[in-house]
Order: sequence, then structure tokens, then C-alpha cells
Amino acid sequence: MTTTIVRVAAPATTANLGPAFDAAGLALDWWDTIEVRTGEPDLGDTTMQIAGAEAELLPTGPGNLIRRAMTALANHIGEPLPPAHLTVVKGFPLGRGFGSSAAAVVLGLLAARALLRPELPDAAVLELATELEGHPDNVAPCLVGGATLCWLEAGQVHMAELPLGDELSAVALVAARPLSTETARKLLPPQVPFELAAATAGRAALLAPALAGADELLLPATEDVLHQPSRLALDEEGAAALEALRADGHAAFLSGAGPSLLVLCREDQVDAVQSAAERAVAGADGWLVRPVELARSGALASVHSS
Repeated sequence: MTTTIVRVAAPATTANLGPAFDAAGLALDWWDTIEVRTGEPDLGDTTMQIAGAEAELLPTGPGNLIRRAMTALANHIGEPLPPAHLTVVKGFPLGRGFGSSAAAVVLGLLAARALLRPELPDAAVLELATELEGHPDNVAPCLVGGATLCWLEAGQVHMAELPLGDELSAVALVAARPLSTETARKLLPPQVPFELAAATAGRAALLAPALAGADELLLPATEDVLHQPSRLALDEEGAAALEALRADGHAAFLSGAGPSLLVLCREDQVDAVQSAAERAVAGADGWLVRPVELARSGALASVHSS
């Protein structure tokens, strides 16, 4: 009996980048992995084991998001999944604004595609990932790496990759407690004044040159008045840290739906930004500050048979 081993790695991501709500995303060099083993004689039903960051919080049954994504791709192409043993290692925490659900979706889709080997283009994978995740801003950079912009047109998801400056890096301020995207969205107002929308459009337009290397634009390009104030209204620690960092000239923003923050900076500024971030959360219990490089390549899958 042939044993097939599929390995996939998917990066963490940060979405919105301040003003580009539900549109922009950026991959981070911080990874979740999965190994899928099929064809072993003792395999009956599919089994799953999860280790790493907060692994005990995740289900291992059919309702697990990775397993749901694998099933979705199999159903999409009309092929059954063979029994398998899944081993997942979580490299970054859940519910902190770093795309853990997007990574799970991408791990499952790419694992199933590598296992079943259908003629399924990347655009179809992006569509499936968006259906499962609800929006494309995290799944797009998770799939391709780097920075991306996404939009919907005639019911189709479209993606464009943005150039990244060679010296661009980041510092993450990881919140002590999780916050679900669903809860964070409930904090958003149903409508916003025209002047806030106009200001947001102007700031979002600066993101492309800022990410490409115009460092002087990073601070204004990451300013948001659309969604962050509502989401931070009940988070005094995060709001205070964000205000302190931006007042000090650092390009800080809410990472995705939060509650964590991310700061973009040049590589030669990482130490100074890390020190500033540690000062900003010095009175907040449980926050973690860590430098994180950008992932300039996206999720990777490999297949081995023996």
C-alpha cells in the first residue's frame, strides 16, 4: 500500500493595514503547519492531532475548520477524501487578529488539492477560501505572500499583489486575550459620515507607495478613522497603546479585527520600535511584544509518496 504524505505551511496575516478595511492584507513570517498521512494500513477513519499555541482550544472532529476546508474542496471537485491522519502545529495564537482562521482554511484547501490533485487553478482556491472565511483580505496574502489588495466585481473575487520594499519589517503587539471577528464586527457602526469615508479613501490610497518603500508615508498611510475607533472603544489598553505609538511617529494599527496591534517599520528601526511598543503596553497585563518579518512567499505544499 502506498503511503502519501502531504505537508503544508500557511503564514499568519494582518488585514486592513489601518484604512483599507476588508481590502488589504499582509503576510507575516509566522506559520501554522499540517502533515496529512494517507495509505497507512492501520487507518480507518480520519484522525487529527493538534499541538502548539493554544492547541487545546481547537476541536479535532469534522467541525474543525481545516477539515471543513478539505471537505469543501473535495465536494467542489466531486472526489472523496481518503482516510488520513492529520497533524497540525499552531505557530501563532488564536483570535488575536493574525488570521488564524484564514490559515486554517488555506491549510485545508491546499492539503486537499495536493492530495487529490485536481486541475484546480489558484483563482478557484481563492474563491473557495473566501466563501469559507467570509472575506478575502486575510486568505489572499496567506495564499500568495507579501501584500495584497482584494475586491469583488460581478460576484467574483479579484486580487492584486502590491510591491514590498526590501527593508520593510514589523513589530507585533499580541493582546493578552482573544476577540472573535464576529464580535469585533458587531462593534462597527451601521453607517459613517461622508467626511470619515473620504478621509479613509485618501489614507488607503497612500498604502501602495508606502509599502513599496516610501517610508515617510507609512504613518499617514496607516491612519484609520473608519473602524478602529469603534473596535477600540471598549479596549482601553489597546487604544492607549495605539495612541502612544502613533503620537511617537510609529505606523501602528489594529491588526485585522484586533485586539492585537502591528507596527510597520524599516528593518533598522525594529529595535527602537520594539522598545517603544514595550513601553506602550508596560501597564497592560499579558501583552507580548515581538518582532516579526514579513512573509514574502505564501502558503507552501509538498507531496511525498513511499
